[in-house]
Amino acid sequence: NKLAELNGYVPVSTHSGPLDEDFLKRFRVVLTTNQTLDEQLRIDDICHKNGVAYINADTFGVFANIFCDFGKQFTVTDSDGEQPVSLIVANISQENPGIVTVVDDARIPFEDGEYVTISEVQGMTELNDGKPRQIKILSKYTFSIEDTTNYSAYKTGGSITQVKMPKNLDFDPLRQSLENPGEFLCTDWAKMEAPAQLHVAFRALHQFRQAHKSYPEAHNEAHADEILKLANEINEKSSNKLDKVDEKLVKQLAYSAIGEFAPITTFIGGAASQEVLKACSGKFTPLKQWVYFDNVEILPNITDPAEYQPEKSRYDGQIAVIGKTLSEKIHNMSYFLVGAGAIGCEVLKVWAMMGLGTKGTVHVTDMDTIEKSNLSRQFLFRSKDVGQLKSKTAALAVTAMNPDIKIQSYSTRVGPETENVFNEAFYNSLTGVCNALDNVNARLYMDGQCILHKKSLLESGTLGTKGNTQVIVPLLTESYGSSRDPPEKGTPICTLHSFPNIIDHTIQWALNAFQGLFNQDPTLAQDYAESKNFEEKFEKMGFPDQLQVLEAAKAYLVDRPNDYDDCLKWARQKFEEYFSHSIKQLLHNFPVDMVTSNGALFWSGPKRAPKPLEFDVKDETHFDFIVSAANLHAFNYGIAVEEDEQKIKSFVSAIHVAPFVPKQMKIAANDAEEKENRDSRDGNEDEDKVESLKKMLPQAGSVNAKLTPVEFEKDDDSNHHIAFITSTSNLRATNYGIPVASRHKTKGIAGKIIPAMVTTTAVVSGLVNVELIKLAQGQKLEAYKNGFVNLALPFFAFSEPIAPAKTKIRDDWSWTLWDRFDIDGGLTLKQFLTYFQEKYQLDISMVSSGKCMVYSSFMAKDKQQDRLPRELSQVVEIVSKQPLPEGNYIVLEVCCSRVEDDEDVDVPSVRYRFRNTFISRLTDSQFPLILFQTINSDSSTTVSTLEHLNISSMQSSLIR
Repeated sequence: NKLAELNGYVPVSTHSGPLDEDFLKRFRVVLTTNQTLDEQLRIDDICHKNGVAYINADTFGVFANIFCDFGKQFTVTDSDGEQPVSLIVANISQENPGIVTVVDDARIPFEDGEYVTISEVQGMTELNDGKPRQIKILSKYTFSIEDTTNYSAYKTGGSITQVKMPKNLDFDPLRQSLENPGEFLCTDWAKMEAPAQLHVAFRALHQFRQAHKSYPEAHNEAHADEILKLANEINEKSSNKLDKVDEKLVKQLAYSAIGEFAPITTFIGGAASQEVLKACSGKFTPLKQWVYFDNVEILPNITDPAEYQPEKSRYDGQIAVIGKTLSEKIHNMSYFLVGAGAIGCEVLKVWAMMGLGTKGTVHVTDMDTIEKSNLSRQFLFRSKDVGQLKSKTAALAVTAMNPDIKIQSYSTRVGPETENVFNEAFYNSLTGVCNALDNVNARLYMDGQCILHKKSLLESGTLGTKGNTQVIVPLLTESYGSSRDPPEKGTPICTLHSFPNIIDHTIQWALNAFQGLFNQDPTLAQDYAESKNFEEKFEKMGFPDQLQVLEAAKAYLVDRPNDYDDCLKWARQKFEEYFSHSIKQLLHNFPVDMVTSNGALFWSGPKRAPKPLEFDVKDETHFDFIVSAANLHAFNYGIAVEEDEQKIKSFVSAIHVAPFVPKQMKIAANDAEEKENRDSRDGNEDEDKVESLKKMLPQAGSVNAKLTPVEFEKDDDSNHHIAFITSTSNLRATNYGIPVASRHKTKGIAGKIIPAMVTTTAVVSGLVNVELIKLAQGQKLEAYKNGFVNLALPFFAFSEPIAPAKTKIRDDWSWTLWDRFDIDGGLTLKQFLTYFQEKYQLDISMVSSGKCMVYSSFMAKDKQQDRLPRELSQVVEIVSKQPLPEGNYIVLEVCCSRVEDDEDVDVPSVRYRFRNTFISRLTDSQFPLILFQTINSDSSTTVSTLEHLNISSMQSSLIR
């Protein structure tokens, strides 16, 4: 029943009868867990015979394996799930074999033997037959195809698209594969021998279970010895005999096989579920056929069997694996989970199963509410929870799973503005932090907080079938921010404006049109109409910005529609402007037969010659544009819309549009020209336009605009947002001869929907929590693992985290990102500079806080004289023109040179305590005595310093 709650469209039933052939052959795939080896063999025999895919998944403590048998001639339709790559043809030779050259802004990503189709070629039209062609890679930009000697000569154009050819795979039945497993999927290159060893050890464990009708008892030495003996006997009889059975590994398996550990079961459940999906769909490459995992690094060094014996508690399975001492450590942990989405839900579930926070506290924050689309992968939520806060709902769900867990939920964004909530005391109360975030900026912020407070951080992320995990350990490893992915390659502006060549370009153009027409321009017009200080803001703008504001004000205030008919007229004019007139203007500037200065056709390579569209009300895409544009324009003004399609078609068909008249205007052919056009823009002409528009408009700040800007929402199918973007994109694609995209694909690209699969989420959360156990044990650097997975291939890889880089100040003094100067407050700026000079023999030449320059050796003398005697935090407050942060510290960056040789050196940041948390906790009655003792013991303490403490108004008056 609980399983059925996850998706009402999936029928779920139970079966308590025999698993015989008549029953099993009804299915496309059968997955077994926790079965004897004899039962696995019996079921697989039936499945293999009847063409039913068979999967077995098992976990034994920190060990696990998956076996797959998808039968004979299993067809894989898409081996990796990646989008087919498209390239643009630069040239095709007439020879044997023909050589295809692609434009030089993209390397060929294909491999020898892959297949492509070639289309839209002018001249050598014999290649436009849609036939998949096998290629041979010759260089970064060339590959060969068939003999093209007798084909027509290549002129221009051409598009190359990767073709994913089906592959047939043969699988051996379990009975055969057990004896001859072939290659194992390697998951950790540091343990290349382990899979073959575990193959023997698992067989020995199954034999023990068959003989005793149970698994070996936890840390029972006699049972472990028996399994080791069985392993040696199996190995001796094997045709793939090992040189030597690994005694330690076999015994580790035996000691903990009876136990179950939530991170391992979560990980293996996700991986095995992905294999089920492959068996059902033929998409992605299946596991062929064995994979073994182990996490022996987390097994404790305690050898006393009593440590692992059951206590008749819900954690007995865990205790059998990691012992009572480590389990107790987990219960006492206090963790901060940032994000309660897909990964956050899985992590919380695992924590509830492990009992993390039952004697400590789990803090979880997420400001988002639950949407219907979340339910497919965020399994702590149900349909009834839609609209509720994720953090609060997730907390309630895991409390139902484990009533002993102590969990505090927040709906607070992490950031500088909430450091009064997540402050020093909060971080000091934590064991560590776990990120479950979906954006880089928040990740970098939390990374910085963990460095500042020296807390461990568990980082992870997923993208479809891909996932990664990273463990950040104070003083031991580099941080999340130590390495960055290269920035995504952007699309040149002129390509979007005038020369699109792929559907992504037209979708982005349509999204820009949506934002401009229905959000940005109405917002500008509303600001003009209603803002009382508009004139002041307007004067600070440049002429191009002023022109944009006034044009928006005219379009949305002066030319406003009176009724829905006016909205339809507006939409019809936009159709003509976007898909006819602008294209005719482009071809007026760059005719189809135009050649460049070097004699090449202008419209060649990535530049596709467009064709203007003629409006046809019977064309579904044309009509969709009109209706969606008119309805969104009507929404801006609160105008009621017409629902009768026939009435709309009849009205729109009668709308008159002005014929195209070419203009004298510049259109950039590339980004360099785009910049040149901007730089050479006539300011006087802009000023004239501004003055002319001002005369047409009502007085700024005096109009009730009654405008409602549209906020883009991709998940509401009735709001016309995706309908407008899809129709606009596809009409522009038609202009340029680009294959159109479905609504679904358009929504994914425009909405920047990141592919998400709960299988990957489960795998990643399992790996994250394995590292959490290592953190609890305080392991050495080499024990930790960063993980990388791609379930589509399938691929698993683990690497040791990188130690933090060291920066040398002197031969005997170096530092890493985890180091800092901790300095208590009460220092004037001058005392701060002297402190560094005397204690560290470093001369400070510059001090900054955020973007503010607090001090520099080259600043004006009057500024220096004003700032040097002031308390340092007071200087920061004056310079930044902002109140000091909510916490007790400010972070300062300093530029230094060594006193002895005046050589510049990089040094860590300074954490300067400007609030005394001890004094801030004192009562008013305690304060006078402390104040008296402080002033008498340190005559240099100034009133200005004390006034910056976090104190009450009564205490402040006592200071004065």
